[in-house]
Amino acid sequence: MYHVHVLRAVAERGLPALASWLDHVAALGCGAVLLTPVHESSNHGYDTVDALRLDPRLGSDADLDRFVAECRARDVRVFFDGVFNHAGRAFRRPEWLSERTWEGHDELPTLDHDNPEVLSWAVEVACHWLDRGGDGWRFDVAYALPRPFLRSLTSAVRAVRPDAFLFGEAIHGDYAGLARETGLDGVTQYELFKAIWSSLNDANLWELAWALDRHGQFAQSFTPVTFVGNHDVNRIATNLADPAHLELALAVLFTVPGVPCVYYGDELGWTGAKGDGAGADDEIRPALPESPPQHAATDQHRRWINFRRSRPWLTDAAIEVISKTNHRLQYQVADAVVTIDLDNGVQLDGFD
Repeated sequence: MYHVHVLRAVAERGLPALASWLDHVAALGCGAVLLTPVHESSNHGYDTVDALRLDPRLGSDADLDRFVAECRARDVRVFFDGVFNHAGRAFRRPEWLSERTWEGHDELPTLDHDNPEVLSWAVEVACHWLDRGGDGWRFDVAYALPRPFLRSLTSAVRAVRPDAFLFGEAIHGDYAGLARETGLDGVTQYELFKAIWSSLNDANLWELAWALDRHGQFAQSFTPVTFVGNHDVNRIATNLADPAHLELALAVLFTVPGVPCVYYGDELGWTGAKGDGAGADDEIRPALPESPPQHAATDQHRRWINFRRSRPWLTDAAIEVISKTNHRLQYQVADAVVTIDLDNGVQLDGFD
């Protein structure tokens, strides 16, 4: 899955500018694009104005239809990002806003989830964008949504589109409980994300081994959505102290169970750190150039993505750590073995 912060990526050039990158996405081997919110918002997409209307900065409804058609022509699915926990101050249904705000952000008041009209609206929004060509949803800050509300939302969506893949954002906490109580297919795997880069930086593969043990347990009850970068965290090239360790990070990402995501620009070697205050996310959400530049990381990503696509059984494979030291880790995925060695690189056995 190719994850794009769409409003910043196309920088008011609209969806046609993103459509011109679809050959690059398909050439990487990605089978889907995940778009951060495309509905009308005041700023970054998560401060909703009208969740049923395409943001004018992205173009017209016809532009969206063409974008989806271009994705279909390349066998690339489309996933949308749903913001059902909060809205912006300019939200068109102000009577549905509560007095609370999301994590203290005054410009993001939370919705009144006790109001049945809010649930009806959320179902309408979810089905609307699936009808516009979506194949599934990422539910923003799913960890903050009341679980009965989210359960009702996922149930209603499944009644209409049982094939839609629904996953939620969870930064920490009881991932398995969230999936079980809400009916989500998947949950974002932040534990593994952190363990990948920090264990490589600290030469402490025991941390990664611990996270992989947990990951194996998670994968038994839901589909982990895995990543080494997204629109809310430092880029992987910035997080890694040694650029050579990108190969090891990608090896883990593409050999463990789940649905792996690539954040736009990571395959181009982009760097960027999350800051503070206004503009805190600017470095990690840049505009795309007119065409993809050449970079060694592109070939690395293409090789690993195609490795994974040729082995779909990895999505729900069992995983078990076999051995671990600070510098060397071995784990078994189904009948295959992966060796991550800080001194000697990656070794794959039994995958063919």
